[in-house]
Amino acid sequence: MKLISSTQRNQLFEIFERDAFHLELRDDYSVPDEDSPFASWLRGESVDYSYMEPWTQLIRRVTGEGKSVRRIRVITEPHTPYIQWEHATTALNHEAGEEIRWLPRHRLPEGIIFPLAGNDWWLYDDRLLAVGHFDSQGRVLGSEIVEDPATVAECVRLRDVLWAVAIPHSEYKP
Repeated sequence: MKLISSTQRNQLFEIFERDAFHLELRDDYSVPDEDSPFASWLRGESVDYSYMEPWTQLIRRVTGEGKSVRRIRVITEPHTPYIQWEHATTALNHEAGEEIRWLPRHRLPEGIIFPLAGNDWWLYDDRLLAVGHFDSQGRVLGSEIVEDPATVAECVRLRDVLWAVAIPHSEYKP
């Protein structure tokens, strides 16, 4: 399996035409850029969120072009400290133009089976997937590009089912 880097995956935002959608299924992410801000937040210290600027600038640009960027976070309640922090920082994503919804695992529709071995994925224009792969410590290894029509169609179907039941960020109170 060939993996692309997070930087290469983000380059897909340069070529998608209408919609980018991310399904997050993990309750904790070990993202090196976030280690220090997360540790500061856990200690109750002030946090420098400048590490998010490349992402928020990208999202502002693509949503300013009329494209949508959406995300569902499927999470466990009670929340891990990481999910609590993610909820606290989601306003930055939202202000940049990303629409985020939350879906507690206990509210998943009956019979849901996550394709792609339960990995997170980005879906671009209902035609291309970038499937996230992680090591045993939760660190990102990279993304696998999947264009198989049946797999993409299953992810489109799942996105639509989950989007309909997920809770908009402004309404989700942890």
